[in-house]
This record gives sequence, structure tokens and C-alpha cells, in this order.
Amino acid sequence: MIEQEITLSEILTAREERVSIQNALLSEYGVPVVSFTMNIAGPVKVTALSHRAFLWGVEQLRLGFLQNRMKVRKEFSRNLPTGDEGYFAVAAPAEAVKALCVEIEEANSMGRLFDMDVIGLDGKKLERGAERPCIVCHKPGRECASRRLHSVAELQLHTAALLRSGLWFAAQNKIAVLATRALLDEVAVTPKPGLVDRANNGSHRDMDYFTFQASAAALAHYWRGCVGVGFFDRNVSSPNTGNQPVPPAKTFANLRPIGKQAERDMLAATGGVNTHKGAIFTLGVLCGAIGRLWTAEEGFPTPEAILDEAAAMTRETLEQELPAARWNTAGEALYQKYGVRGIRGQVADGLPAVREIGLPVFQKLLAEGLDRNHAAAVTLLHLIAHVEDTNLLHRGGPEGAAWAKAAVGALLERPPEAEPFEPCRRDEPCSSGIRNECDLPQANPDDGSAAKDRPAGDCLLRKPDKQGLSLHKIPSLEEIAALDRQFIERNLSPGGCADLLAVTLFLESLHS
Repeated sequence: MIEQEITLSEILTAREERVSIQNALLSEYGVPVVSFTMNIAGPVKVTALSHRAFLWGVEQLRLGFLQNRMKVRKEFSRNLPTGDEGYFAVAAPAEAVKALCVEIEEANSMGRLFDMDVIGLDGKKLERGAERPCIVCHKPGRECASRRLHSVAELQLHTAALLRSGLWFAAQNKIAVLATRALLDEVAVTPKPGLVDRANNGSHRDMDYFTFQASAAALAHYWRGCVGVGFFDRNVSSPNTGNQPVPPAKTFANLRPIGKQAERDMLAATGGVNTHKGAIFTLGVLCGAIGRLWTAEEGFPTPEAILDEAAAMTRETLEQELPAARWNTAGEALYQKYGVRGIRGQVADGLPAVREIGLPVFQKLLAEGLDRNHAAAVTLLHLIAHVEDTNLLHRGGPEGAAWAKAAVGALLERPPEAEPFEPCRRDEPCSSGIRNECDLPQANPDDGSAAKDRPAGDCLLRKPDKQGLSLHKIPSLEEIAALDRQFIERNLSPGGCADLLAVTLFLESLHS
């Protein structure tokens, strides 16, 4: 963002325009108006920090109106060099709207820089009651402002500190929510071959849906800790290392103690059952990577940057540790026996299964109109078909793992002759002519049958997209449920792929 200095004349003109907009909204809608601006000292009124704080404030207002059942008749924003401006015409008593605005201003440190004015039906601005303190000395703000007790540079320094602190607090909360939600969403996806879901316990006898819920709740605090470790290593501890950021591998080492504690918290919540050990490792590393990459100015990094940082954090350590493993875990024993690196190898390589399979497939399925449950269930199948899952190998040996891949592959396989055809559409006849492969009645122009009589989007044939990603056949939930029964009969459970699905859901939510 290009920062631009503005003049006193421009500030006064902008103020007059705001009053004109407020009056126009009052006249048109006949309800109180909220005029939201940022209180930024100095000649530069909009920075990357102030703009992100403004967007957060707008979101909080929307949520507050929803929370209090206040109907918004009109909302719009203006992003000007003289400052960000947000306007809301709200059908609610002016006093109640003002109370909500004060509540938002006081709920977060950056709220001290919010000016959420409420204009009543008489055109007058409602007073907030208690005077706001100075951001520098915390004495009554009007006295400091009128006597100009603090320099612009001093005010700017404290303004930046308030904004950074507030944005960081909001970011930590968001990561904790999204990581916890990813675990809850993963177990809720139904059906999942051999895994615990809402329909059954899969191939497991010691855990159920409620066990996973208890575990996810117990881990909610852990994700905040991981983000905090990453942020501290990259930003706070650097003065102690000659102003050089702590190396990525050191952050991974610093995450391990709290990861061990998280495992103990999980076991306490589940009565000794291992529900999320893999997720504690994988999502914990990703949260640490986010902490290292997050900045107040830019916000969350891209999924690609997060995966790259996770690889940088773990690659050296895991490559050294695996060959020297002492068979303490099932994964280490499988590495010794078969050379399969499992989830450790995935993370050290930057989670290629998520980068190349999980995220692209899930996002494409959502774009094609599938709901999140169906899209996630099919994404899991693609992961099982392409990933060496150590849980499958542990339970079924090479034969069981090979059978699982083959069974899933058969369900996803697309007949070669279907390659040229586009997805079926409601407004045109199905042109595939492959009656055994399409689940819709074939339209026949000769007998007058109409394509519009068929439901849209249900054809199982898909053409590769421009990036070359082919989703092949999209199995129905009934077909996946039938495969689930086969996995259960063979006592197979793709727990490693379940963790990768949780990572996929987490990164997709963070990105969107």
C-alpha cells in the first residue's frame, strides 16, 4: 500500500463530505447512522496497519448487528487517502447502537483508534459517556490533545503498537478457531472408509465420534501456543541473536515440548486413546510456520508459503532422526521395515500430498458445487489412492495397503472413452452415450426427450481442467459408504490420510 500525506484542507473537505453522506442516509432511510473512521495521528491517514484494522472493525460491526438483531438498511465503505470510512444505516434505537459501538471499541487494543460515531434521527452525534484515555500516557485524552503534550512521532509509535497488538491477538484467535474446526470437520465428514465418522466407529473399537470431539476441545489452546512460538522466534527473540531471526529448525525444536504436553492433554481428555497424535505434529508445525510468517501489515501467509516454511523447519531434523529411529513408534518400525517415511517425510517435503492432491481436489470439488461434506469425502479418497499411509500398512501390511489403494482407485477410475466429454448441463442433452457410466437418463433428440428434465450437475463423467487436474468419477456418498463397509471388514483405517484431510480443511479455510 502506498502511503500518502494529506493536507489540512483535504481533511476538512473529507469531514464535510462525511457530514453530507450522514445526512443523506438519515434522510433516505430514516434510521440512525454509524460513521466509522480511524483516529490516526500525522499527515498519513491510511497505512497497511490502519487499513487492516479498519477491515477488522467493519467485520466486528457486522457481527455485532447480527448478534443484536439490528437490521442494516444500507452499508458501504470509502477508501480514501484522507482515511477509511464506513457507513451503516441501522434500524435500531440509536442508544443501543451506540452501546454496541462502545463495546467493540473497548474489546480490543486497536479499538482505541476506532471512531464509531452514531448519528441519531435528530442529526446529532451521540456521546459515548466516559472520556477515552490518551494512547501515550493514559490520562484524559482531550487534555493531551488540546495542549499537544505528545509529538506526532510519539503518537505514531504508540498507534502502530496498538494496531500490531490488536491484529496479532485477532490472528491468534483465528488460527486457534480454524485449527480446532479442522479437527471437528474432519471427524464429521461422513462416510469415510475405515475411519470414525458420524455414522460409525470405522475399524476402531476404542474410540468414537465423541472421543474425537473431546480431543479437539482439549487441543484448542495448543494452536495458539504454536503460533506464538513461531512469532516469538521470528520477531521477539531476534535481538538476543544479533537481530537475526531464529533459524526454522530451532522453532521446530521449540515446538516439541508443547507438542508433548498437547499429547498428554489429548490422552487425559480421551481416557488414554490416541485420536490426534498425527494432527498435533502436523498442524502444530503449520501453526508454528504461520507464526513465523505472519505480519501485521500482510496478515496470513499463503498455503504455499506455509508449506514451504514447514519443510524448512523440519527437513534437517527429521532426515537425521528417521535413520536413527529406535522403533519406539509404529511409524519408526515401518520405516525400518519398509523404508516408508510416513507423515514425517510428508512434512519434511512440504506436504506434497496436500499441496498437489488435497487442496487442488477439494477446491475444485467445491467450485463444481459439491457441499463440504461430499467434497471432503471424495478428497480423502484421492489422498488414499496416492499416499503411502502408515496406518494402512500397520494394520493390513503391504497387501492390505495395496488392496485399499486399488479399491479406492477403482471407485475413482474414469473410463477412457469418457475423456472428451464435458460435465452434463441442465440445458443440453447428455452427449456421452455411455449409459453404464452416466447416472442420468440419456436425452434423445429423436424421441423428444429433454435435458431440462434431468437434475443438473449429477453426471459422473468429468473432463480434465486446464491445469490437467482430472477428478475422474465423483463417487456418490452411497458408494463411499459401501467402501467403508469393506474397509471395516478388513480392519483397515487410513488414519494418516485423515490427518492430511484435516490439514487440507485447515489451509482451505485459512485461504478462503
